[in-house]
Amino acid sequence: YHPAPLAEQSPPDTFVVEVRALYKLPVDYSITSGDEKGYFLIHPSNGVVRTSKNLKLEDFPVNFKVRATDSSNAAIFNEVEVKVEVLDENNFPPVFPSSLLEERLPEHSPATQIVQLKAQDSDTGRNGFLTYGILNGQGLKFSINETTGILYSTAPFDYEEEPTEYQVVVYAEDDGIPEKKRGYCTVVIKITD
Repeated sequence: YHPAPLAEQSPPDTFVVEVRALYKLPVDYSITSGDEKGYFLIHPSNGVVRTSKNLKLEDFPVNFKVRATDSSNAAIFNEVEVKVEVLDENNFPPVFPSSLLEERLPEHSPATQIVQLKAQDSDTGRNGFLTYGILNGQGLKFSINETTGILYSTAPFDYEEEPTEYQVVVYAEDDGIPEKKRGYCTVVIKITD
């Protein structure tokens, strides 16, 4: 048996799997080995396995044996292995060191790198894998490299003819399960004469 993975935050008494032996007489179900930390309980007559306590990700996967025994003759039994995995929850959103940055950009600069943004995510694996994007780019004046977090201007600015200040809201998004999380940073770009 290889049931669907459990969420790391599953409460005690969460349904895991139903083990069923094909036998013409009633059987008693028990967990015989492999669950040394006592994460699971099995109902002796219907074979339903449930969690018995909160799960610790670092202890999984757990492989345990379930025995079905003839209820009138303990010498007649069979065993099956159950493999239970736990999904690492996406616990943390990405965080920028500062939620507000100010940068200066001389007018008439060709398309250029303005600043490299770097967020941190305390999750591991895909839950901590970040991509960057622009929430509001004030027209098409700015772009961001989704992998490196480098913010670029895409065209020169004219101090006399255009706004002298832009606010670009950048986000970092993780690749989390079950849902992605975002962190935000506002970059104020002042065009200098």
